[in-house]
Amino acid sequence: MRCTNILGTTYKFTNNYHLPANRPLIIVTNHQSMYDIPPLIWYMRKHHPKFVSKKELGKGIPSVSFNLVHGGSVLIDRNDGKSAIMEIGKLGSYIEKNNRSAVIFPEGTRSRDGHPKPFKPMGLKMLLKKAPSALIVPVSINNSWKLVRFGQFPMGLGAKVSFDVQQPIENKGDLDELIVRIESSVTNGVTSFK
Repeated sequence: MRCTNILGTTYKFTNNYHLPANRPLIIVTNHQSMYDIPPLIWYMRKHHPKFVSKKELGKGIPSVSFNLVHGGSVLIDRNDGKSAIMEIGKLGSYIEKNNRSAVIFPEGTRSRDGHPKPFKPMGLKMLLKKAPSALIVPVSINNSWKLVRFGQFPMGLGAKVSFDVQQPIENKGDLDELIVRIESSVTNGVTSFK
């Protein structure tokens, strides 16, 4: 994060809610770039966030790949839906047992222009089932896509990246209705494409 400050990038993390440390959290957020991950790790560090990531990120990216492989996150093969859901289920059981947090990007792939993509609900639904006591924490990310708008090089200059925690939601009721509510909460806070 600090290296990108050289490019004029700023980070703002806004959380107006108490997030308990003695229960699991499911952090649900939109996905705009690889630069979404380090701020989530840093600002949510007391909740020990574990990520649902594609398996390709498990090698070749200094520190990020090591953290994903050895830090308790799950690496899924998006071409093998059955095994991916099983791995997400294991993560849900882990956070339920150990009062940790799981971060999931239900859009699947990142938005290249900041505009939110529709949620793919299966992975999120599995987390909700396997961690029934988890508090759901919607987070809206804005402007991290501007860091990679030209690809990996040159990086964008002067991006004002923000992370806004929305009203936490209890994991209760019909899962399909709950996912619609979560998606609405996340996407309503995304304004960087407007």
